[in-house]
Amino acid sequence: MAESTEAPRAVPAPAPDWTPPPAAAPATTRRERRRTGAEIWIVLGLSLGQSAVYALVALGVRLYDAIAASTGLDSQTATLNASRSERPYLDLVYQVLAIGFALVPVVLALYLLSARGPGTLRRIGFDAARPGRDTAWGFALAAAIGVPGLAFYALGRALGITVTVEASALDPYWWTVPVLILSALKNGLLEEVIAVAYLQERTADLGWGRWKFILASSLLRGSYHLYQGFGPFLGNVVMGVVFSWFYTSRWGRHRVMPLVVAHTVLDVVAFVGYASVPDAWLRALGVL
Repeated sequence: MAESTEAPRAVPAPAPDWTPPPAAAPATTRRERRRTGAEIWIVLGLSLGQSAVYALVALGVRLYDAIAASTGLDSQTATLNASRSERPYLDLVYQVLAIGFALVPVVLALYLLSARGPGTLRRIGFDAARPGRDTAWGFALAAAIGVPGLAFYALGRALGITVTVEASALDPYWWTVPVLILSALKNGLLEEVIAVAYLQERTADLGWGRWKFILASSLLRGSYHLYQGFGPFLGNVVMGVVFSWFYTSRWGRHRVMPLVVAHTVLDVVAFVGYASVPDAWLRALGVL
């Protein structure tokens, strides 16, 4: 039998399991870049940038007080979830209103991104398309960040460069735990949507590379925690590097939901745990 002279067909290479979503065309004209830059500053000025400025001022006041009193920052206290009224139900109303209004910048950021056309939420992974995978990655990230974060806090306390962080000062009402959970979710949405998803999209429009974005996002995250001292600042910079790197990696796949889950879990443990764990345990952990 004569051998076939037909050339063997090439076997196509398997497609990669994930490719980054197509990037929008970056701002090319000077006017477009200026508008994009102004938009970033406006969104940050209404949200995390505002918090960063207040945190920097608070740190300056704390340092001045520490020097004047010849004591360390560890002698001062920062309260995260403070009571807003002596009347329980009025306090509840104020707490819910504060959480709701704090999320308005998130809605604004998503609205501005939607100018690109439909599919904005899917583009940044702010949807329920992969609940199992997002939740699994979220808990894994929370575990990876939680222990080092506590270590940075304890080290800062030992060195006298971190204030005592009181995670909750709410009285034990029936609504205290639900409000703390909502506060944790608010932090996860606000910080991850704006400091990661929104900022990555907009800095990409400006032509920024991946690592420039990671540096900016991480320093921003650390800056609005400066009121807690230098330990939490460094810990949150590390958290920012891990989260922004993961978001832009083949594992994160430009999905912000795992970051929201991770951040919410971390804050729920911190807020509810602080209110539930005996003071003796907190002192043993170096939290008090």
